Amino acid sequence: MLLFFALGLLVHFVFFASIFDIYFTSPLVHGMTPQFTPLPPPARRLVLFVADGLRADALYELDENGNSRAPFIRNIIMHEGSWGISHTRVPTESRPGHVALIAGFYEDVSAVAKGWKENPVEFDSLFNESKYTWSWGSPDILPMFAKGIDTNGHAHRPSSRDYKDNIKKVDDGVKEIVSMFNHFYGNDGKTTFVFTSDHGMTDWGSHGAGHPSETLTPLVTWGAGIKYPQRLSAQQFDDVFLKEWRLENWKRLDVSQGILPVDYLNNTDLFKAESMFTNAVQILEQFKVKMTQKKEATLPFLFAPFKSLSDSKQIDILRKARSYIKHKKFDEAVSLCKELIHLALKGLSYYHTYDRFFLGIIIAIGFVGWISYASLLIIKSHSNLIRGVSKEVKKPSHLLPCSFVAIGILVAFFLLIQACPWTYYVYCLLPLPIWYAVLREFQVIQDLVASLLTYPLNHFVGYLLVFTLGTEVLVLSFFYRYMLTIGLTAFAAWPFLTQLWTRAKVTSLSWTFFSLLLAVFPLMPVVGRKPDISLVMGAGLLVLLLSLYVVTSLTKRKDSFLKEELLVHLLQVLNTVLSMYVVYSTQSSLLRKQGLPLTNQIISWATLASSLIVPLLSSPALFQRLFSILLSLMSTYLLLSTGYEALFPLVLSCLMFVWINIEQETLQQSGVSCKQKLTSIQFSYNTDITQFRQLCLDDIRRAFFLVFFLVTAFFGTGNIASINSFDLASVYCFLTVFSPFMMGSLMMWKILIPFVLVMCAFEAHFFFLVKDYGSWLDIGTSISHYVIVMSMTIFLVFLNGLAHLLTTKKLRLCGKPKSHLM
Repeated sequence: MLLFFALGLLVHFVFFASIFDIYFTSPLVHGMTPQFTPLPPPARRLVLFVADGLRADALYELDENGNSRAPFIRNIIMHEGSWGISHTRVPTESRPGHVALIAGFYEDVSAVAKGWKENPVEFDSLFNESKYTWSWGSPDILPMFAKGIDTNGHAHRPSSRDYKDNIKKVDDGVKEIVSMFNHFYGNDGKTTFVFTSDHGMTDWGSHGAGHPSETLTPLVTWGAGIKYPQRLSAQQFDDVFLKEWRLENWKRLDVSQGILPVDYLNNTDLFKAESMFTNAVQILEQFKVKMTQKKEATLPFLFAPFKSLSDSKQIDILRKARSYIKHKKFDEAVSLCKELIHLALKGLSYYHTYDRFFLGIIIAIGFVGWISYASLLIIKSHSNLIRGVSKEVKKPSHLLPCSFVAIGILVAFFLLIQACPWTYYVYCLLPLPIWYAVLREFQVIQDLVASLLTYPLNHFVGYLLVFTLGTEVLVLSFFYRYMLTIGLTAFAAWPFLTQLWTRAKVTSLSWTFFSLLLAVFPLMPVVGRKPDISLVMGAGLLVLLLSLYVVTSLTKRKDSFLKEELLVHLLQVLNTVLSMYVVYSTQSSLLRKQGLPLTNQIISWATLASSLIVPLLSSPALFQRLFSILLSLMSTYLLLSTGYEALFPLVLSCLMFVWINIEQETLQQSGVSCKQKLTSIQFSYNTDITQFRQLCLDDIRRAFFLVFFLVTAFFGTGNIASINSFDLASVYCFLTVFSPFMMGSLMMWKILIPFVLVMCAFEAHFFFLVKDYGSWLDIGTSISHYVIVMSMTIFLVFLNGLAHLLTTKKLRLCGKPKSHLM
């Protein structure tokens, strides 16, 4: 069994690591020939202002008195330059936003391994291609470009007075720098100014996804080579921003990333056409380098070129574009260059993902093999489905291992002649020993099939449909939280479809009540968007009442409890009270802009540290120990809550307590003898494995319940999304200084608290749902999904040990243990 777990960890680690080779490799290429526009530029210098996290509406809209918050920039729009909305591309984050502005390409997804703060591949930008570059700004932005955050919005949110007042400070700073440049260069008219933003921000202070408040950023340009304001009587757009901002009569020029915005240029049509031609050739050069690299690393008879942009079509488009320019058909030349850019970008994506299908199939084969082997091992060792098969391993024939060795040699040779990286060898060769182990159990497979054929066909089809439907609900719940509500509602009806209702009415009604109550949480808004401290205090009050109830019940049992047991629960009452105090006082202090009190910070960290120690001091009796774990973890969870989610682990735990009782009833109903009552069961460190019963079909239902509750623990309040949205409010009781690693760790512990309360393992097919495109929210969520389902297996041994420690170990405060009656 130890070897099985070791192999399982290895297999899942390889499967997890594979996504970084398949989905998260850098799309950047090197070795292109530099391209230049043959005409002289209109400016000698460029001044770029980037207001990190500034929304377009926040800059352009007028305040309640009808005045602009940025009067200098407003004056530029009306009298000196051009303006519009920059439709930024997700991910709306600082690093990809600045890279797109300064280097001209979209996000490099391989930067996910660098925490999205640094690009792992060197690239050209305006900085290193300029004669001189000076830059001033935030220390978490500038180092991105040193090799060769909007904190106001996160903390105070865009609707706050602090955020809006900060715009005036930015406007004053821009005015001062513009005046300095013009004075220094003697107003020579050779300076171009660009004011924009890397991304916007949602109303709740996050960014990263594709909401308009995150993707719509301001763009104001003026100076050398830029068109002056153009007065119009009317403009047509799909939004009503112009009327809201009172800019209906000033021409709005919206831009998207990737293509030169020629409408902003105050120059000749020839200059615009030549510049667009250079833009197209630059991207085409990248396409040609990428194609050459892939062609050289692929066998000729296996190489499939990108047919939409063949060599002949490249030459034809370039020839036509140059002819249009020669004959002064500049609009046609610009249009043709845009078409070439579109095709070249599609071709770059094609060659970048060239090996994805092949590697994906290999990993899928490995997944199916491991699932098959694990299932066969469990069925063979722990069930009665296989009755006619000897438990002894039969000596296999030599044909099977020789066949797999031959296949392995052929695969290795195929990879060698294509100069594939060493990780490809791991992905392609690992499935071979897995499937060899599966086929060694061919007799078990035959006997299993024969056993299943004895079941009535309608029963078998019914089980299959229910299993398929349940699996789909689980998968969909990763993306649509309301699917959890549907599943929990079905759970609530389960006792009425069995004999449980007639045997245990109170338990069945309790199961239904808490299932429906828990089903409400996935329908609530994602945590962090609408903070409500009163709900946190309400949850704390419920925990406090439960704690006091336990203390009161202990004091009545004068001859049957230990003093240390009462001391443990009094300590938990104190922790709950302190947590409630810290949450309330911290919120009040932050509203008064007095920061996080040091005393509150110390209490918070001390509560966190004690949450895993205090339960070890409680009684090993089943319900007392589980209740002690709940109270200790809830003290920490209150400190990490901002609203309704504070009630979530409490309701989840109540349902878990009922589940323990209802499963006891189902075991008795199925004829399994239960020697002890639940109230008398104690956790034991030494478990007698001979007392384990054989698995039955009803255990599939129990396993599904466990899996579903675990997924509910992760997504019941949308905690994963709040991490990817960088919601900081949940950690303000612990720290207020921006620290991504520490804040992320605290949020992960918040997520793991419900997980520890449920404790189960899950294996699912999320490999093909990983994304390498879209926002950091989309990419991060897809990675989170994959990491979750993989970590539930990889991390199972550790988490099982943690649960075992919390439920079975007993620490003594002092003296010798005293015996007592239960």
